[in-house]
Amino acid sequence: METTASVRPFGTLESGEEVREITLKNEALSFQILTFGATLRALFVPNRSGEMTDVVLGYDTIEEYMARDGYLGATVGRCANRIAKGQFSLNGKDYLLFCNDGNNHLHGGKVGFSHRVWDIGEVTDTAVTLTLRSEDGEEGYGGNMTVSVTYELKGAGLYLHYEAQSDQDTLCSLTNHSYFNLGGHDSGDVLKQKISIYAERYTPSDAESIPTGAIDPVAGTPMDLRTPTPIGAHIEEDFWQLRQAKGYDHNFAVNDTVGTMKKVAEVTCEESGISMAVSTTLPGMHFYTANYIEETGRRGKNGAVYYPRNGFCLETQQYPDAIHHPNFPSAVLKAGETYDHTTSFVFGNLS
Repeated sequence: METTASVRPFGTLESGEEVREITLKNEALSFQILTFGATLRALFVPNRSGEMTDVVLGYDTIEEYMARDGYLGATVGRCANRIAKGQFSLNGKDYLLFCNDGNNHLHGGKVGFSHRVWDIGEVTDTAVTLTLRSEDGEEGYGGNMTVSVTYELKGAGLYLHYEAQSDQDTLCSLTNHSYFNLGGHDSGDVLKQKISIYAERYTPSDAESIPTGAIDPVAGTPMDLRTPTPIGAHIEEDFWQLRQAKGYDHNFAVNDTVGTMKKVAEVTCEESGISMAVSTTLPGMHFYTANYIEETGRRGKNGAVYYPRNGFCLETQQYPDAIHHPNFPSAVLKAGETYDHTTSFVFGNLS
């Protein structure tokens, strides 16, 4: 399958660092990623009629990516999701992290990987690799860490491969924070799109979205999405987990065999005819329904205006706050070992 790649300037940060946009396409898909945050800015897939449809939310300028919250399309780390009180102990040493989500640390902290300019490591006919170095003490974490994320096209699939190494034991959980809308990024809410999450359990959270430590069954609750369910079917139910998060904003236990690729979710959109299957080697996946985008809307790409629930995130990850819950899979990356995980998004058309 023929593939082509191109690179162009996208803007300049106040620091003087230049941001570039890399476009890669084959006969089935096309994507654009930014070196700022290793961010997936656009992803074009064919709809039922064969028209190429951009299915991820994003912005037109680097200034909007710098100023807006929400991590649209970004690669987040060193540790995705929340760490309670921004503190933890590892090997008898206490670490204090930057608290950027109320009392807690979220998605890497004040800057994190999402707001750094990554280096272009390699561009081939089918893939783009971006690399980053995170210094010892950055955001409060220990250890010098090297990180890479590779975006690769394989037929109708986009594959994300993450690698990281550290010279000290540290925490590591890398994810992509794209907001998907299979009707098109500018098509409105996603409430009619049907989702399946192949998980029997999830991790309930408290009023600050910190896991309680329980791993509860989804059966008999609105969290049971094991069969195709419209995203909006239960989102307004009087279920405390949904009320406190203003919708879905929860980690699901999707993969008990960490390191083995497993299909963990599928989403379909009848209007566009687009389907998406998600597979991962990671143990958890955070399902988020864009609950905290402003009610008044925010400007997106090509004149679009995004509102709450105009997209959904499927963030494959280690469990949130895993360092404080020994019953969760460990998020510790030991010195000299390699964090090595893959997530894929494979697209198709409904009959």
